[in-house]
Amino acid sequence: MAGTGAGAVPASAAGAAGAPAEPVYDVPLGIAMEGYRSAFPVRFLRMVNQGETVDMAYLDIAPSAPVSGRTVLLLHGKNFDGGSWTPTARALAAAGHRVVVPDQIGFGRSSKPALDYGFGLLAGNTVALLDHLGVPVVDVVGHSMGGMLGVRFALEHPARTRRLVLANPVGLEDYRELVPAHTTERLFADELANTSLAGIRAFYRSYVVTWRRAYERNVELRHRITLSAEYPRWALASARTYQMAYHQPVVQDLPSLRLPVLLVIGQEDRAAVGKSYATPENRAKLGNFPVLGRLAAAAVPGARLVELRGVGHLPHLEAGRRFEREVLSFLG
Repeated sequence: MAGTGAGAVPASAAGAAGAPAEPVYDVPLGIAMEGYRSAFPVRFLRMVNQGETVDMAYLDIAPSAPVSGRTVLLLHGKNFDGGSWTPTARALAAAGHRVVVPDQIGFGRSSKPALDYGFGLLAGNTVALLDHLGVPVVDVVGHSMGGMLGVRFALEHPARTRRLVLANPVGLEDYRELVPAHTTERLFADELANTSLAGIRAFYRSYVVTWRRAYERNVELRHRITLSAEYPRWALASARTYQMAYHQPVVQDLPSLRLPVLLVIGQEDRAAVGKSYATPENRAKLGNFPVLGRLAAAAVPGARLVELRGVGHLPHLEAGRRFEREVLSFLG
């Protein structure tokens, strides 16, 4: 068995040249990850979005050390869920912080409605969750698309945001300049066809410099969901949230931030929204994070930039201890 939930079976006794076989997943998983093990208790907040009743999953993790009195909000990326923050959440709780980790509507364990998704909507949902928990102010840490949401949250709710950490955020460039627009129907069809285990594993491997078995969780979740009878509903939500990330870049909003900001940028990252739809010439121009990180740091008044060499799109996992040290130091 492999992964953190049931459903993995060995591909064979050994792979090529005696290497361990890659796990194979043949047990469907519900599109809200029903029954999949969580490191922390999962709770739900019911709310209404655009006339639809939805349930927002979240983790509310108590500090495991002398209490700092502060709460840290962790925002996941598009191709991830709140569970991807587990090592970071543990480190923050061990430092005395309360940690809140939502699965945004359309992602992870939360509902997958066919909404007109926008970062303003997700930020509003997150405020509703914080109100429900009685949390007035948070430090925000956002990864990938969660960084885009973190910027929108900080701008729309400045009184609720103390500090902002952006870990390899996408949206630091306007993808519409180099990536052609597509209809939601086209994106939906492409997502429906994206069910190959080898293709999914290659996609997640492209995020990192050195693959570790710990990253296999993302592959397992993504592939087992494609086996679900409700996969089309998941795929439609994914297509609609792609449109949100594509049409709502945050690069133009960075100069408007008026709070302490830390940028943690893996220097080997080349991720970009819609990169596969770009021409080969334009694809080579997208996702140049060493350049994008420096431009973003220059655009945000007083921002601090940490560049992590030998690290790709997942600094909180690829260089976890360094990432945690930088974040804890920044939060003070």
